[in-house]
Amino acid sequence: MFRRLFWFFSGAAAGVWATTKVNRAVRRLSPDSLAATAADKALETGARLRLFAQDVRAGMTEREIELKDALGLEAAAGDLPEQHRAALDAPRPRPQQLKTYKQSHKQSYNRKDDH
Repeated sequence: MFRRLFWFFSGAAAGVWATTKVNRAVRRLSPDSLAATAADKALETGARLRLFAQDVRAGMTEREIELKDALGLEAAAGDLPEQHRAALDAPRPRPQQLKTYKQSHKQSYNRKDDH
């Protein structure tokens, strides 16, 4: 008799435990819950990307300052060495003077023309 009661209550407890697990899984996998989880992950990823972009900008600014100091670009024109002044004063090519590959090679090859 006690053996039967033990197995009855063990089965009932296992059934309650399994039902609870299944209900939690169903709630977790519902479309609303999945959408909320995806939205949370997207917001978290966006925040991480924003922080990464800020770190990159800070690093770029630091490196730019280091390079300008090394090249003497922040100094007054009279303080620059002769080579640096000549490089800064040199005329720069205008955009219309620069030809791209497509502009200089306008002729295209078409296989259909061979037939």
